[in-house]
Amino acid sequence: MHEESLAMARDIIASSLVWDNHACMPLRPDDHSFLPQLRAVRESGVDVISLNAGFGPQSAKEHLAMLDGFATWLAERPDDYLLIRSAADVDTARSSRRLGVFFDVEGMVPLDGGRIDLIETFRSKGVGWMLVAYNRNNDAGGGCADDDSGLTAYGRDVIAEMKRVGMIVCCSHTGHRTAMQVMEAADGPVIFSHSNALALWEHYRNIPDALIKACAETGGVTGVNGLSNFLGNNDASPARVAEHIDHMVQLVGPKHVGIGLDYVFDRKELEDFLASMAETFPDDATLREPIDFVSPTQITQIAAQLIGRGYSSEDLQDILGGNWLRVAAAVWH
Repeated sequence: MHEESLAMARDIIASSLVWDNHACMPLRPDDHSFLPQLRAVRESGVDVISLNAGFGPQSAKEHLAMLDGFATWLAERPDDYLLIRSAADVDTARSSRRLGVFFDVEGMVPLDGGRIDLIETFRSKGVGWMLVAYNRNNDAGGGCADDDSGLTAYGRDVIAEMKRVGMIVCCSHTGHRTAMQVMEAADGPVIFSHSNALALWEHYRNIPDALIKACAETGGVTGVNGLSNFLGNNDASPARVAEHIDHMVQLVGPKHVGIGLDYVFDRKELEDFLASMAETFPDDATLREPIDFVSPTQITQIAAQLIGRGYSSEDLQDILGGNWLRVAAAVWH
């Protein structure tokens, strides 16, 4: 990587909103030992990050405990962090040099049994987006590692309530049939928070070009993740992330692509989840190969790779965070 590209990337990041739309802290509500690592994320130039509050088959109770645990830790450090609930909060966090943090929910299982009332509760606690399904089917729709059942009538009701309370609909981990039905029914932006290009690497977690285009047509954004197994060739490098970004930009333009690295801070917890939740994580490359990640602290290198591909500072400002802010401003209220 040329030093000139790195220097340009540092300058652009210093003057731009930088937003990583998905990261995974340990899902242990009373264990905050990893949260201080967010300081390094902020020092690397990231302004906003979304933290996972739960995924897959985890219960509403587990999600709520995580939301309260995270929020308590942030509130005890008001000089360094701000819990983000609106697009205006993003500006406040950045102007005060604090890391803006909000939360996400990976799949609608916590709502199974008709708990649509929980959506407003989640939103009030700082949840900015929620997946339809996490790998497996649920009451709302199909998962990408299952026999995709499609978006259900209940799922449409959930999405309508999400719109009412101002929560973004996300289709990462969701089955392709269900995701397309969400896009077709959308009257506002839908996102893939952390999904890579199927055209570059064949994996059930990656999405075809047709879905990348459909997402853009809603006004939405697809965020590229940094997992080696989804990037391809077990290559967790900024260069490979840039390849997936560039593929999507060639399809839909720079205003519909972002970053959602899906960085896991506690690798041991991930290994434990993989071992104990085999039904959620089918026995494929995700289990057989060691998993590596591109960290949010490497976003400067990702930007440098894109500069090397000829990207302008304006395009980089969109990809680094401007696109996520546009979607948030359209949905959050």
